[in-house]
Amino acid sequence: MPTSAATAPEAAGLARENAVFRKVVRRLVPFLMLCYVVSYLDRVNVGFAKLQMSADLGFSEAAYGLGAGLFFIGYFLFEVPSNLMLQRVGARTWIARIMITWGLVSAAFMFVTNEATFYVLRFVLGAAEAGFYPGVILYCTYWFPSYRRARVIAMFMSAIPVAGIFGNPLSGWIMERFHGANGWQGWQWLFLLEGLPAVAVGVATLFYLDNSVRSAKWLTDEEKAVVEGALEKDAAHHTVHGRVLDAFREPKVWLMCLIYFCFVMGQYALTFWMPTFVQSTGIKDNLTIGVLSAVPYVVALVAMNVFGASADKRRERRWHLVIPSLMGAVGFSLAAGWAGSTVLSLIALSFAAAGVLTCAPLFWSLPTAFLGGTAAAAGLAVINSVGNLAGFVSPYMIGALKDATGSASIPMYVLALSLLVGAAAVLTTRKQVVNR
Repeated sequence: MPTSAATAPEAAGLARENAVFRKVVRRLVPFLMLCYVVSYLDRVNVGFAKLQMSADLGFSEAAYGLGAGLFFIGYFLFEVPSNLMLQRVGARTWIARIMITWGLVSAAFMFVTNEATFYVLRFVLGAAEAGFYPGVILYCTYWFPSYRRARVIAMFMSAIPVAGIFGNPLSGWIMERFHGANGWQGWQWLFLLEGLPAVAVGVATLFYLDNSVRSAKWLTDEEKAVVEGALEKDAAHHTVHGRVLDAFREPKVWLMCLIYFCFVMGQYALTFWMPTFVQSTGIKDNLTIGVLSAVPYVVALVAMNVFGASADKRRERRWHLVIPSLMGAVGFSLAAGWAGSTVLSLIALSFAAAGVLTCAPLFWSLPTAFLGGTAAAAGLAVINSVGNLAGFVSPYMIGALKDATGSASIPMYVLALSLLVGAAAVLTTRKQVVNR
């Protein structure tokens, strides 16, 4: 009797907490996913534009790779200031500002005429979008305790494969359907039609998001107390950093930078070069390339949510990162050897995408498990900005090696090695710190 009397209220409390957090998920996650779909589409649609733009403007593979990667230099320079500004002015206003700005810059790519304007706009696009992704990760820490966060972030980052599943065929269709309309090339229409939705969603953000649990009118006072209680209990396990500089002095932050860098190397190899990889197997039609390029993202969508749910259920973080990183390494290695076959290449790229894209959301359960206080905003931004420098290195490395060797095999092996290094670095973290 004493045991059942003690456990019944606990069970009832857990059931109530689960119900409240389901409500929070339904309210926030679909909208944040929509924002990220639009974000990712505008970040990587240059991979599809390349299929026409490089020929029209005379870009080499290395020139395209450099321009694609320059996005991340602007992203790196403005990431930390942007995240600190989000914490100061509130997520609603700052995320809206980011989206409206990047939508306008993305649409402006239709006016690119040479390498110089391409480079400048890619840099400005990175500066405009800086702070969005780590800002959303920080925003999730305002609403979800760490033991619920892996699944939520995996759901949010499902926007990446969703953007590939729907965005790749859409991009191919736009380039085929609108090519020549109004005297513009298909790639010009692509930038215009995929840039303007960011402006519209940015305006909607001003009316939809709330800056905090306390300001959410769609939660009752009792529901707010449940969320805030779970967050307070979880915060007791964090290392509280009171100053921004504390994030830079934390060794674990720099370990996280290394791990994320290794994973991002693979992620942006796929997003910037997937259409080119598919085209190199002999496919010429842009719409067909778009449809086939979506296949690996379908596989990745399933994998990242299965791994995210498993990581939260078992409260285990390290091996749920190591296994998909090894999957990605195997996928890239196989893709290097199967480049001559469309079917085999898609199988290998699907394996690579499932591994690499699964690493991204699960990674953030590591730093958010130990970062807290004022420096959390700076720490997450530092990790994301340094890690995303791989977004500069990866596409440029692939383009330069392709120009130098005429083959994509060597870059594939470099990507596989990067993922192996990331997996080894994950295993150096203490499970007592991150397995929550």
